[in-house]
Amino acid sequence: MRLTQDHDDFRSSVRHFVDTAVNPYADEWEKGGAFPAHELFPKAGAVGLLGIEYDPAYGGLGADHSFQMIACEEFGRMSSAGVSMALGVQSMMATPSLAALGTPEQKAQFLAPAIAGTAVAAIGVTEPDTGSDVARLRTRARRDGDDWVITGRKMFITNGAQADWVCLLVRTSDEGGYKGISQIVVPTTAPGFSVSRTLEKLGNHSSDTAELVFDDVRVPVANTIGEIGRGFQQQMQQFVVERMFAAYAAVGQCDKALELTRRYVAERTVFGGTLASKQYVAFRLTELQAQVDLLRSHNRQTCEARVAGEDITRMASVAKLTAGRLAREVADTCLQFHGGMGYIEETWTARFFRDARIGSIGGGADEVMLQVLARLDGLPA
Repeated sequence: MRLTQDHDDFRSSVRHFVDTAVNPYADEWEKGGAFPAHELFPKAGAVGLLGIEYDPAYGGLGADHSFQMIACEEFGRMSSAGVSMALGVQSMMATPSLAALGTPEQKAQFLAPAIAGTAVAAIGVTEPDTGSDVARLRTRARRDGDDWVITGRKMFITNGAQADWVCLLVRTSDEGGYKGISQIVVPTTAPGFSVSRTLEKLGNHSSDTAELVFDDVRVPVANTIGEIGRGFQQQMQQFVVERMFAAYAAVGQCDKALELTRRYVAERTVFGGTLASKQYVAFRLTELQAQVDLLRSHNRQTCEARVAGEDITRMASVAKLTAGRLAREVADTCLQFHGGMGYIEETWTARFFRDARIGSIGGGADEVMLQVLARLDGLPA
């Protein structure tokens, strides 16, 4: 895929947002354990970052997926991965099904405010005892006239404590497995909804990650996204987009980390020369940059296939698996080459080391990606 001047100009605008609206406040938000989503998201919405591919009728830019890829790479350069994750949830995890399958009324009520950033969105899939096994979810919605009455819990929900609405995956019939599951938009103002707790995590400290409780929460059946009983399939398609966010952002994360580390080793003097003059250090950083370049190339090929309307399930799974492992490797190496200072909290390497670990867990663990790929290759998994 060849990028144009329009892509370069858009990248500059996204980087300006990152450098002015996020990075100067990252340390403060990390220490506080949260960032003010209702203050930041309208700024992101004002420059079009929350609805890049969405219909201009609802405030989107109407651009193709290549511009979303660029935005995600730049989000990866944020000094707080928690903020990057939150923006990714808003633009590529909680809203794709709504944008693709929602009714005009749903889009006006829920999608347009999410694109503008005046409403914060979350995606509610994972439960306390189901993890990656989405087909085992227990949160239920029983129909009562024109309403759904929802009971259950959701776990590890990014944006959960600040969300105005949740794209919720629930069981709407007694059919087992992946059958009888639906996606429903649930406003967090609905009686019976509560945030039972926010979770202290290894990394992504500024991201509010919460456990949500639904105690006979009543919402209109009209809030169902797409077709009743097809929520599992719809969510699987939404997961494909989510996994590409992780892969795109990892390129930005790794590029920035390697750039900063090359700068450090060029200045750090040990044993009569700079660290950069040591062949192992130079070769290792070069090797990792080459791997990042390969991931970038794969991402762009995947992006091009998506723009062409092709099924990218396999390509996205490869990208997600590779990105999670590569980010961990880059984070470990950058910390190592910073030595003792790399282990100190005041150095960016410590935060990056913690934040990178979620890449192989969230949005489909490495093992799930391997299972998907094994099945596509005809292997029993």
